[in-house]
Amino acid sequence: MRKKIIALLLLAALQPGLAANDVPNHALVAIETTEGTIVIELDGRRAPVTVKNFLELVDSGYYEGLIFHRVIPDFMIQAGAFNRDLDKKEPDTTIFNESGNGLSNLSGTIAMARLQGPHTAMAQFFINVADNRSLDPKPERWGYAVFGYVVDGMDVVVKISKVRAGPAGRFSSDVPVVPIIIKKVTRVTS
Repeated sequence: MRKKIIALLLLAALQPGLAANDVPNHALVAIETTEGTIVIELDGRRAPVTVKNFLELVDSGYYEGLIFHRVIPDFMIQAGAFNRDLDKKEPDTTIFNESGNGLSNLSGTIAMARLQGPHTAMAQFFINVADNRSLDPKPERWGYAVFGYVVDGMDVVVKISKVRAGPAGRFSSDVPVVPIIIKKVTRVTS
């Protein structure tokens, strides 16, 4: 299974349009929220497909006005698909799952959220508030692809994870009672 994952990662890296110089090895991105700013260092060397997709969304202004719609203390915070009215906004294209890249879902890492299938991530991401190794790939299943690390603002991440949350709209729980809005996401360096 591991050989299959490595082969698929190599195939994805060779896709047309994904030139090595299109994806920086390391880029800093600032996520400005109503609770404070979180700075993420993206790992384009180990997750080139995911980082390229994320940076394209950042550069287009996609994340502005979206909310953290799922917050779970001692687990993670998730954003990237819903506005404050819980109207869904997501791109039509999915990306290859790079969960076999050697990065683990540890506290302070950012990873792609996805549907049940392995290659269904689009724009939603989550930031781990605890070590969540159960989200890493196993020989019998795909995991959730880590593509960066919080380098500043982990206190903001923890604060967001602990806000009062409950049911709202289509969600049975975990939606902040007072919306946590992403004001802007920008590249700090590339």
